[in-house]
Amino acid sequence: MFGRRKRAKESVVEPDPETLDELDEDEVEAGEAELDEPTDKWAALDVSRDWRSEGPFDIEEVDLDADEIERLDFGCVVLTPFDGMQLQLQVDQKTQQVQAALVMYENSAIEIALFAAPAHTSMVGDVRDEMVTTTQSHGGRVALAEGPFGTEVRRAVPLKDSKGNDAVHVSRTWFAQGPRWLLRGVVMGEAGQVSGIDGPTEMLYEFFANTVVRRDSSPKVPGDLIPMTLPTALEAAATTAKG
Repeated sequence: MFGRRKRAKESVVEPDPETLDELDEDEVEAGEAELDEPTDKWAALDVSRDWRSEGPFDIEEVDLDADEIERLDFGCVVLTPFDGMQLQLQVDQKTQQVQAALVMYENSAIEIALFAAPAHTSMVGDVRDEMVTTTQSHGGRVALAEGPFGTEVRRAVPLKDSKGNDAVHVSRTWFAQGPRWLLRGVVMGEAGQVSGIDGPTEMLYEFFANTVVRRDSSPKVPGDLIPMTLPTALEAAATTAKG
């Protein structure tokens, strides 16, 4: 897609919960059983290969001028739109900062957010452990499995739907850590209920992998959200709509 440079060694918008089903019971139970295994199994998987060899990319690893593909520049992340996708932005009502981008395709969606990370150590394991603890404390079910970007977190969290009925929010979470940044992708809908990257997951996988991160040089505390900047074209469209 683009020329790569050689790598040197609030209100959250989500798909309607009524459209989400529970994870396969056998798959969840198998994954939960693996939570009892030594955590270094998953840490070892994370470093077993270069999971970012096909993306997501750091801005220093690619040449965006090598092709004529139109992209959406959100400042800290550059996204590549594809046919049929719908985009919604999660905006903090107090600061008006864009916190995440939700991309919907058919009956699936992925929410992308960027966080600051250490320069020389991985924080994926700590973030993953916190997700597991938080999910279980809220009565949810969680499993770990090998995903396309290393260890992925599969969750089924109880909630109430728009009519007040009991429902379950099912998701898969991907992490990709680069130079002082951590990109998180939460996959929902049909793609959140299956394994692998085929079928309903294919387009969302490609979208996540094609994301380019432009982390500035300002110091940030690891784990802090890095807000996105609204592209000029989208900002102008929003202003026109309000006017």
